[in-house]
Parts: sequence; C-alpha cells; structure tokens
Amino acid sequence: MTAVLELKGVSKSYGAITVADELSFQLGHGEALGVIGPNGAGKTSMFNLITGTIPADRGQILLKERDVTRQSAARRCRAGIARSFQIPQPFSAMTVFENTLMADTHGTRNTLASANAHCLEVLELTGLIDKANEPAGSLTLLGRKRLELARALCARPQVLLLDEIAGGLTEKECHDLVSTINTIRGTGLSLIWIEHIVHALLSVVDRLIVIDFGKKIADGDPKETMSSQAVEEIYMGVIADG
Repeated sequence: MTAVLELKGVSKSYGAITVADELSFQLGHGEALGVIGPNGAGKTSMFNLITGTIPADRGQILLKERDVTRQSAARRCRAGIARSFQIPQPFSAMTVFENTLMADTHGTRNTLASANAHCLEVLELTGLIDKANEPAGSLTLLGRKRLELARALCARPQVLLLDEIAGGLTEKECHDLVSTINTIRGTGLSLIWIEHIVHALLSVVDRLIVIDFGKKIADGDPKETMSSQAVEEIYMGVIADG
C-alpha cells in the first residue's frame, strides 16, 4: 500500500517529559487508522506534530513522500493535512455556511465561487445542509461536532485527523456520527482517528495503533490489537495473565 503520510522516528520532549518517542508508522491512501492510549499518552501531541503546530526534535514527517517536517502549519494545511479538535469552537455568531466558507477560502486559497460550491457539497455530506443559514452557536453538541468535521473537510485534505470527535455524544448521536464518517470514508479520504469510544472506532478503522508515554506499543488488526496483552496491561489498566 502506497503511503500518503509517513512518520519516521519522530520524537518530541519537554525537558524530562517525552510526548513522542521514536514514532514511526505509515498511513495508506484511503486507509482509516485508529489510535488509542491512556490520557496523557501523547496522542494529541502526535497530531500537533503532524500538523506542524509543534516542531519535532528528531525524525521526519512525509506527506506523499515529500518531507514536511520543517514546514509551517499553514503550508501543511494547504498541502493536504486537516484536523478536527476535541472541543469544537466555531465562530458562534456566524452561520454554519460562513464557518465552512472561512475554512475553505483561508485553508486552500480557492476562489469564492469554487469555495461556495464546495462548502455546500461538504454540508450535504456531513448532514448540515438544513442548518446552513443558522448561527453556529445555536447548534447542538452533535451539530457542532459535524461542523468541526465539515470545516476540516472544507480545507480539501488528503489526510484527515479526527481528535476524539465522538466524545460527549449519546449512543444514538455517536452512531449517527459514525455513519457520517463512514460515508466520508467512501470518498477515498485517508484518516487517522484518536478516540476513547472504542466501539465507534472499531466500526470505522482498518488498522489500530496503541500509544503509551509517546511510544507506539502495538500496530495491527483492530480486533487482534484490542485483545493483545499490551492493550490489556497498558490501555485497559489490567495486568494480563502470563
């Protein structure tokens, strides 16, 4: 499988605290990769390293075989990396459509006419088209999560990073959001999803990696990885037999 994104020995420390410890993995074209690990394991820091909001101390980050390790966050966004955040923070006084338009025009430098058409397509895809002219501040939590997803998609990414996007949702809302994410997967987009709601993650991803103390400790088939001793001992907090 050809890699659209690759991390090679990426490391980052703040004094004695290591948030990324020789992280290495590939993301294939059209692949959905899940990431789990305990709180403070370095999962969000990994996203910050990939997007360029924090610099790596060592290692390489390749996008379509091009080294972007020293590029700014803005350049990486325009090159095809977009993300959502754990806590949605839309421009509350602006409409849902205006929020996506901001992401499209500023994230990609497209013309206004092109951005208008693309934003409407994304709002349809993410289930927000009926809310397009409503203030973003009036949305429910699920609506704000959808808008967070829509704004990331309006940057026209090749790699989409989802950071605990299902957190705080009811079971039905989570199911609805997973359905939307699976629809987005059908477009061929590559994605990495950090999530604590494991059943939601497993219904989407092709592969799962486990991170603890900034280090990758498992990488493979989602069901096999979830049942591994490493996950039971570290992620689940259970001492495995043998």
